Amino acid sequence: MKIKENIILLPFDFTDVATSVANHAAGIAKLLNYEICLLHIINKDTKTELKKGKLGIETVFDKLKTISSDIEAKHNVKTSFISRQGSIFTAIGDVAKEIGANIVILPTHGRKGIQHVVGSYAFKVVTSSPVPVIVVKKDAKWNGYKNIVLPLDASLESKQKVKWAIYIASKFNSTINIIVINEPDSILKTKVDKNTEQIKKVLKENNISYTIKLADKKATNFSKQVMEYSNKINADLVTIMTKTTDKLIPDFILTTWAERIIAESKIPVMCINPLDVYFIITGHT
Repeated sequence: MKIKENIILLPFDFTDVATSVANHAAGIAKLLNYEICLLHIINKDTKTELKKGKLGIETVFDKLKTISSDIEAKHNVKTSFISRQGSIFTAIGDVAKEIGANIVILPTHGRKGIQHVVGSYAFKVVTSSPVPVIVVKKDAKWNGYKNIVLPLDASLESKQKVKWAIYIASKFNSTINIIVINEPDSILKTKVDKNTEQIKKVLKENNISYTIKLADKKATNFSKQVMEYSNKINADLVTIMTKTTDKLIPDFILTTWAERIIAESKIPVMCINPLDVYFIITGHT
C-alpha cells in the first residue's frame, strides 16, 4: 500500500465524543508511526457559540493548541492542528487532500454526527473524502484491529477494500474474517466465487491470516448478517464500500446500507469510496 504522508486527519468539535475518539486515533497513530492533525471547522454554529460567550476566533486556536499538546504528552504522538471556515461536507475532504492525509478518523454521535450533523449528512462527509474514513463512536474501545470483518459480494468495487484490509492486517497482525454473500443467481454466484478465489490468493501471498464464512442463503438481508457476525466474533473493524456503480447488485454496499452501518454499528467502520477506474488486485503497491 503506497502511503502519502502518514497523517491521520481528525475532525474535532470539542465534544466528549471527539475527545474519546482522539484516544482511538492516537492508538492507531502510535502503532503505525503516524502523525495526527486536528481539524476544526468554523461554521455558523461555532460563530454563534463564540458570540454567546463574547469570545474571539482566537479561542478556537487556543483550545486546539491545548488539546494537541495534551494528546502529544499523553500518547507520545506528534499532533498538529488546523482550522477552516466553511462546511464540513467539503472542508474535511479538501483538507485531507491539502495535507496529504492517509486516513480520516471521524467521530460520530450515532444518529447525530459531528457538529450536529444528522443521519445521511454524515454519510456525505464520508463519500466526499479522497481517502478512507474510519467512523468511530464514543463507546468504541481501542484494543487494536485484531479482528477485521470483510463482507464480499459479486461487485468489482467490493475487491478494492482488500488492499486496505491487507495493509491494516499486516500492521496489526490481524485476522481478516470474510463473510461471503450467498448469491442464488448463478451468474452473480460465479462472480462471487471468482472474487473469493482472487482474494484468498492475495491473502495467502501476503501471509495474512483469514477465515471465510458463507452467509445464510435463507436470509435475504445480507447487511443484517454482516452486523450480527461482526458482533458475534467481537470484531474490531468492519470494512465497507460506500457505493457501487453496478445498479444490478442490490446488496450491502448500496447507499442505504452504508448509511445504516455508519449510523448503527458500535464497531469502528472503515469506509472506502470506489475508484473511478477498476483495478485487478495484486496485494502489491
